[in-house]
Amino acid sequence: MARPAHRATTANVAGLYPFLAGPGLGSEAAYVGQDGTSAFCFDPWALYPRFLTNPNILVLGQLGRGKSALVKTMVMRGALFGRRAAVLDPKGEYHDVAAALGVELIRLSPGGSVRLNPLDAGPGAAELGPREVQRRRLTLLQSIATAALKRDLRPIERAACRIALDAVSSGDAVPTLPQVAAALMEPGQTAADEIRTTPDELARSSHDVALELRRLCDGDLAGMFDGPSTVDVDWDGPLVVLDLSQMADDEGLAILMACATAWIQAAVARPGAQHRFIVLDEAWRLLNDLGTGRWLRSSLKLARQYGVANILVIHRLSDLLAAGDAGSEKHALASGLLSDTETRIIYAQPDGEVAEMAALLGLSRSDQEHLVDMQRGHAIWKVGRTSHLVEHRVSDFEKAITYTDQAMETNAGAA
Repeated sequence: MARPAHRATTANVAGLYPFLAGPGLGSEAAYVGQDGTSAFCFDPWALYPRFLTNPNILVLGQLGRGKSALVKTMVMRGALFGRRAAVLDPKGEYHDVAAALGVELIRLSPGGSVRLNPLDAGPGAAELGPREVQRRRLTLLQSIATAALKRDLRPIERAACRIALDAVSSGDAVPTLPQVAAALMEPGQTAADEIRTTPDELARSSHDVALELRRLCDGDLAGMFDGPSTVDVDWDGPLVVLDLSQMADDEGLAILMACATAWIQAAVARPGAQHRFIVLDEAWRLLNDLGTGRWLRSSLKLARQYGVANILVIHRLSDLLAAGDAGSEKHALASGLLSDTETRIIYAQPDGEVAEMAALLGLSRSDQEHLVDMQRGHAIWKVGRTSHLVEHRVSDFEKAITYTDQAMETNAGAA
């Protein structure tokens, strides 16, 4: 049957001409899926500096929309291009991915046999130099104390942390958290003289910090970060997974995530290291505490310097913005995190989230319309200044490894 002619302005008709289609991001990267009729490939290092000025990635999506499957396939497909990965896994979802890549994951649990020293210098200590190594240790130490105390450190507490760390870091010795805690409990005369006080007064002033560090050493969080590292990791392999799923204490998880990530970064954030994804699932937990939030911010800013791409996975943008009241430092840290992640991958969002997300992420009206009713596996990719509507394609082999809803489907079938 004949159809009536369609009328349109030249501005609209010009968009039908095929040679006006966007060029995409190129094909020198791992395949992700389809952007309309074109293959969509992505690799932050291949896109630097043509499209990106920093390699960090933020993945947002409601439960069951496919963000975990995306990140897992990015890790697996990236391995084919020589990209390594390190994953902090608080939910215990990467066992099959590790098995597929032929590596054994590291499972941490209170009272377990595996210990990681978050104050390790890492294999790149010689290139970094003793001053930078000690600066990183002190930043982590003060961040842990701030998060544990749920308040900012007083000047004398900050000074005490530095003095105690220096006291147990002489020569080639690698300090541990128990040693730092002991030095805080019983400072010597030399330590007190440095800040013009007495050993007793210094001990009293830093007592709260010492007690919280001891909680990591011999309290309910003992057995994970309270001694020298007991694992020998192949950092030249495709993947390292730290499984924190046995950690039931939700309150202490952010501190443990910071310790675990610091241990990873000591190995990979160094000159000459290979390009590597660092996956931080449940990243919003780090921002719930001022100390770990500050530490995360400083870590993200090192990414470009050392060729690391951090992948932060959260459910909703409000998870970040709820970290603190408007105008607070926590809120500023969360908002600043957006400027430190130049690739944003956004899955379907509830109606109430879209308006605020559009303002913060610069979403177009078309982007907003898609966000409300996008199907599973579809996401808007904001890569630098470009925007793409991408359908993630997963093979049957990958689906068996990355799919996390089997339990729900089995229960539904039984019902």
